[in-house]
Amino acid sequence: MQQAPPRPEIDRVATGAFADLFHALSDATRLALLQHLAIGEHRVRDLVEHLALAQSTVSKHLACLRECGLVSVRTQGRASWFSLAEPELLARLLAGAEQLLDATGDRVTLCTHLMHPHSHAPASSSVGVS
Repeated sequence: MQQAPPRPEIDRVATGAFADLFHALSDATRLALLQHLAIGEHRVRDLVEHLALAQSTVSKHLACLRECGLVSVRTQGRASWFSLAEPELLARLLAGAEQLLDATGDRVTLCTHLMHPHSHAPASSSVGVS
């Protein structure tokens, strides 16, 4: 009787880091902010205007993205200019996500496990991107 090959152990630290990254990217507002920042640097007031969101909402999400290392900020006078910390890597990640969505169709949108427990609507929400 042959013994089954040993199963590789799951790297729980790496798995947790992946989950944290994907959680940071799981909000439609944060993705819209990243898309705008892919065009170039923006101030909070520019993002508020372009996305038609409250300043507090934009600031909160930028703080999350900055804390995660996805967004950086530079100060010029009294203005803070936000930009992508790793634009090439983020572009590759989003291109891969787009290819995966093309391959899976609308199954992600229809997945009942991704629905908000109280709203029975898909977890993603639409944010106008101009």
